[in-house]
Amino acid sequence: MFPDPHFVASNGIRMAVYEEGEGPAVIMLHGFPELAFSWRHQIPALAAAGYRTIAPDMRGYGQTEGPDGVDEYSVSKLIGDLHGLLDALQLERAIFVGHDMGAILLWHMAMLAPERIEKLVILNIPHFPRFHTDPIEIFRRKLGDDFYIVNFQDSDEADRAFAADPVHFFNIMMRKNQITRAQFDQLPAPMKVMSLIKAMQREGSGGEPLLTTEERDYFADAFAKSGFTNPINWYRNWTRNWQALAGVDPIIRIPTLFIGAVDDVVVPLEQIEAMRPLVEDLSIEMLQPCGHWSQQERPEDVNRIILQWL
Repeated sequence: MFPDPHFVASNGIRMAVYEEGEGPAVIMLHGFPELAFSWRHQIPALAAAGYRTIAPDMRGYGQTEGPDGVDEYSVSKLIGDLHGLLDALQLERAIFVGHDMGAILLWHMAMLAPERIEKLVILNIPHFPRFHTDPIEIFRRKLGDDFYIVNFQDSDEADRAFAADPVHFFNIMMRKNQITRAQFDQLPAPMKVMSLIKAMQREGSGGEPLLTTEERDYFADAFAKSGFTNPINWYRNWTRNWQALAGVDPIIRIPTLFIGAVDDVVVPLEQIEAMRPLVEDLSIEMLQPCGHWSQQERPEDVNRIILQWL
């Protein structure tokens, strides 16, 4: 059973926190388009193993407040939320686990505020050095305007399209066994560009639903209430966040576990190996078959790997 939230004041916002267990603190950060609920399989397992397991709805998601304005979702604001959460829970530091955009946030925090991270567990998104050029311009040049991160910069088209039918959005987005890495590698280049707008226009999608009807409705109902604009605003700070890392040491010196998924085709496998020189104390575990939604698609394996490493 997923715990009920309690609420804390963190960095000027009211944050919803889902918590279970006692012992060393493990804070789990979700990505897009997710919620603390994405860790529903991990919270009880880690709590039963002797950890105080904590999963917030992040700024602009679920039952956590979402201030208006793109600049409210910069990495400095989001790291400030984590400082505020730790302070509210009377924790000097914690083990942090992150997936998707939660993983990217933790890579940033590991560079900018490593003193508050005891250990780091990252799902799916590897660490990579700062680009010499604005990454949005690189995405635009290589992947075009239809690529979802580029599309997010240019208009509120995605905000409106997703909010018009959240149930369909999650039916399309959260699926498993859609495509293998080998199949993806054989596609022509234009078909490799991830366009969420075009995906929303399809009646169905490949693979199998990842969520039960009840789980899908939990996500859809939450986003029907909060909307998609503030979660998408995280992406609209990509250039600002890139600018903030100018001159920052990219080397991660925190003990780190990376759990990758072979069939997460958003991530080139060579990027995973390329991060080894950037993370001094790194363990890598790869899930196969597994797509992007690792902790929901392969929960028992993710739990086992995390607990063995801890």
